[in-house]
Amino acid sequence: MNNNIEQRLADEKTRMESITAPEELEMRLRNALNSAPAKRSKKIAPIWKIAAVVLLVTVISGQNYNAFAYYGKQLFGFDELLQGTTLQQLNNKGMGQNVNKKITLLDGTDLTINGIMADANQFIMYYTLANPNGLDDMSVDTFRPSQISGFLTDSNVVSGTSLINEDHTEIKGTMSFDSVNPFSKKLTLHFWQQLEENGQMSEGTVTFPYNPNEAMQTQIKQSINKKIKVDKGTITFKSITATPTMTVIRGKLNVDNFDRVNLGLHGIQLLANGAQVEILGSGNQTSVGGRTFDIRFDTLPKDLHSLQLVVKEFAGYQKLEEKYPMSFISNKPFTLGDKELWIKEVSKTSQGIEVTIATDDDVMLDGVSIEAKGVSTPLKTTINQKEVKQADGKLMKERTLLFATQTKPESLLIEGMHYMKEYNKMIEIPVN
Repeated sequence: MNNNIEQRLADEKTRMESITAPEELEMRLRNALNSAPAKRSKKIAPIWKIAAVVLLVTVISGQNYNAFAYYGKQLFGFDELLQGTTLQQLNNKGMGQNVNKKITLLDGTDLTINGIMADANQFIMYYTLANPNGLDDMSVDTFRPSQISGFLTDSNVVSGTSLINEDHTEIKGTMSFDSVNPFSKKLTLHFWQQLEENGQMSEGTVTFPYNPNEAMQTQIKQSINKKIKVDKGTITFKSITATPTMTVIRGKLNVDNFDRVNLGLHGIQLLANGAQVEILGSGNQTSVGGRTFDIRFDTLPKDLHSLQLVVKEFAGYQKLEEKYPMSFISNKPFTLGDKELWIKEVSKTSQGIEVTIATDDDVMLDGVSIEAKGVSTPLKTTINQKEVKQADGKLMKERTLLFATQTKPESLLIEGMHYMKEYNKMIEIPVN
């Protein structure tokens, strides 16, 4: 058995020593070393441009890949869609993978998967929809991607963007999915399309090759494991993963009133070298183990000196236990801590007493009731919520509170309020 192992090692050594760079790549590298940089030529045709790029080791999610050379590919025709984004910069550097897989959808529209970009944070698909008979602006019914599947891969769609041409015959788009398994060799896109005869939806698939050796290298992947206490619980920041396409903070929420405010995670900031990194989005999900979250930021600067997480604002709670008189409609607001409450209208309907109020956009009232002749009636439901510009120009959240009583109220009782509260708590993330 030992002899077999030694023979296999010797064979592998001989094979590795025989590997050489492709002649075309070697010639390009030599020419690049022996000549001055050429001026960038104007992009003429929508083809993949070959760039001389050598990838020695690629690491995604802790997995090491074989050390092979590869050609980077630049995808033309997507500049207008990606203008000013990190993806445009990566595309200009030739960080894509050529696919060019084409199928025809049920309504005659041609779908082409032009190329992909992949790293430990996300999988990005570049696609084209073309139909000489015309396309809808968003082509929602023609092509609706749902997920990517493959070996140990079940990646859901996260977001997408698209742009239609002037003739409404071609759509260029990108679609972002959760990251795929680095050992996948083939991937299948699952999508919904509309049946032409009855308008019902039908699932379609298209399978294409995937080369994980062309995935982009993870820059930072480390634990944070720090907690921040807020009014109704704790936020646990678990990890940070920075890749060429984005930076993702993951963690766990144990906060009772998280759902009571909109975009509660967007009050959390990431600072790199003291400057705020742009937030791209956030998400959360609940499972048996509790509620987890992720916050997606733009990429980090190459020359990184410091990194901090700042919980600037997050869901807070303030106890009020206040009564607000309703004997008249005031032309001035009541105060809810440092927030405002406007009582706009009180009316009696067949369903009960309706009280129309306006508050700051981030405020949700807690323990609301009306009182008349010593009898309290709790809130039944809230209807007709909308954003309305007030007389002073301030944009506020206006809604109508419905109470199951026919007795004219004397006062409005509020036990407390949920709102976006300033915390300004910081976590230092070590930079190696």
